[in-house]
Amino acid sequence: MLSKAHPKYSYKYGVQDPHTGDYKTAHEYRDGDVVKGSYSVHDPDGTLRTVEYVADKENGFNAVVHKSGHANHPDHYEHY
Repeated sequence: MLSKAHPKYSYKYGVQDPHTGDYKTAHEYRDGDVVKGSYSVHDPDGTLRTVEYVADKENGFNAVVHKSGHANHPDHYEHY
């Protein structure tokens, strides 16, 4: 008889590139049938979007999105 291994892992990821303006983070962990994590990314309007999520067999995938900061929109765009 085969026994099932108890799935368990965790990871973290991040980018901070001032040259391109690419800033983001992510982390996730799993313990058995439950996965929890979050990620954040700077949106083009200058706000920070953070998504926190949980997934399991009973409730499926559930996410909550938070926006922080103040949106900054230019008055006009240059045409080249």
